[in-house]
Amino acid sequence: MDRIDAQILDLLQREGRLSVAELAERVSLSQSPCARRLKRLEDSGLIAGYRAQLDRQALQLGTTVFVNVRLMHHRADAVQQFEAAMQAMAEVISCHVVSGSHDYLLEVVVGALGEYEQIVRRLQSLPVVQDINSSFAIRCVKNGAPLPLRAWA
Repeated sequence: MDRIDAQILDLLQREGRLSVAELAERVSLSQSPCARRLKRLEDSGLIAGYRAQLDRQALQLGTTVFVNVRLMHHRADAVQQFEAAMQAMAEVISCHVVSGSHDYLLEVVVGALGEYEQIVRRLQSLPVVQDINSSFAIRCVKNGAPLPLRAWA
């Protein structure tokens, strides 16, 4: 990856709907070489996909909860059961294995507190879950920022 590839990736992170023509103009290439670079970046997996960023408030999904979860034990079957349950829960928009006093950090998005209660009940019903600790987001200061590609700039 070179400087132009990094510029392409940075622009697409910020404005994913740019046409090849617009992208080529912004990185000072003609359309054909730009299109080839874009295809190569997609084929290599550096570009994992394209999607719209939706407004949570407008969709009435304004309650964000960060949930720390500790498992009873760390056997492979317990980890697999928990992670499969997280994949199946649409309200869990991110799930990270973390270090520290808990095993996972979840980001949960719901419309109202009552909906979150149902999520907690589902988590509590998992036999591998030992502890759940919730923190409600008051206000988002920064979200969905582009990845820092300074190393190639």
